[in-house]
Amino acid sequence: MTRRVQKQGRSQVHTDAAIDAVWAVVRDVTRTGEWSHECVSVTWLGDATEARPGARFRGRNRAGVFRWGRVCEVVRAEPYELVWRTVSTVLYPDSTEWAIRLQPDDDGTVIEQTFEVTKAPKVLDVVYAFLVPTHRDRSAALADDLRSLGEVASRSVGAPS
Repeated sequence: MTRRVQKQGRSQVHTDAAIDAVWAVVRDVTRTGEWSHECVSVTWLGDATEARPGARFRGRNRAGVFRWGRVCEVVRAEPYELVWRTVSTVLYPDSTEWAIRLQPDDDGTVIEQTFEVTKAPKVLDVVYAFLVPTHRDRSAALADDLRSLGEVASRSVGAPS
């Protein structure tokens, strides 16, 4: 059993939802709590109201008994690709870059999510792995998130925005 957190990962699933329906959910980061196993809510910070480079938001997370919040910054927000990073702070000196990319296919959309830890003090690696053991291997949970994202997008079709 590993005693360290997973440093990078890639998950990919297919959904029957149309690419524009999936993109509408992805680019509205305040909807992340609808499909994520860990992020329970997101709020924009400052004057940000949409995903655009430099916009910041706070994600509130839960894993077991642990709850925490992280400030994130949008790196790129182009049709069918959203990239953001966690902002390093004194309390949380690590940083991870996340991306969701969408590709159309004949009968729906391929959703891909990647992450890479770009900054992580070594001592926190062990501490985080101990406190949040689900971060030792996130592959299955993140793939489940993407399936949930596809379901949310499918239900959102035709719903008022």
